[in-house]
Amino acid sequence: MALGRENTELSAKQLNHTHGQYFFSRQKKLILELLSPCAGEKMLCIGDDLGDYLQIFQDKWCQLTGFVSSEEILRAARRQTGEGIELYCGEFEDLPFSDDEFDVVFIIKALETARSPQKVIAEATRVCCGRVFIGFFNKYSFAGIHQNLKRMFGFPFAENTRSFSIDEIKDMAGGLIDIPAIKWGSVIYFPTIIYNMARDFEELVPYMKNPLGSFVGLTFPVKYIYRTVQSPLVESHQLKAGARTIPETVRSMLQNNDR
Repeated sequence: MALGRENTELSAKQLNHTHGQYFFSRQKKLILELLSPCAGEKMLCIGDDLGDYLQIFQDKWCQLTGFVSSEEILRAARRQTGEGIELYCGEFEDLPFSDDEFDVVFIIKALETARSPQKVIAEATRVCCGRVFIGFFNKYSFAGIHQNLKRMFGFPFAENTRSFSIDEIKDMAGGLIDIPAIKWGSVIYFPTIIYNMARDFEELVPYMKNPLGSFVGLTFPVKYIYRTVQSPLVESHQLKAGARTIPETVRSMLQNNDR
């Protein structure tokens, strides 16, 4: 009987590992479809679980910088990542980089624990001159509803994280860019038991603009338009030469709103 239990536990671990690999492959497909990273692009990746995601972009020959939230996570990330990746730590809401420093900013598993998710997005927009990608956990997916139920009944692992709806993330980004410019999709639609039996169902579901997946990827171009003092900063913003102060203006506006 003991041997039977060990075999069962081993099978469960193998199954979870297999599911994890498959779920990540689905995320990777969506990320590459939305972001289309190019060789030589300068990319900032923000989040506390960057290892596998950095590998996606390393395989595309991007110039990578990682940013995590603590020294402990930084040390672990340095052990996991290869050479050629710069790593820093600090607050996601206050990035120590110059305006327009990166072609791409990639946010993953960062908004869920941030004090101010909107500030994280604003900072990502400030340091970016190309496009921003946000990956997040969908509160209205099957898995999201399941997690919210666990939170309601006091399960501690869900206490320190939160999930978002697609509209919530759109609203946060919409204060900085033009809503029609946002592209998004989602993957991983079903309870785990479905993947135990057949993964073909997942492959049959279109993932672009699908609101049902557990993992949502959302991307938008970063554009700034210079406005006079009398004109509000309300539309998508086309950054032009000499307009370097505009991203800092976005940061100041958000700071003032918190007071």
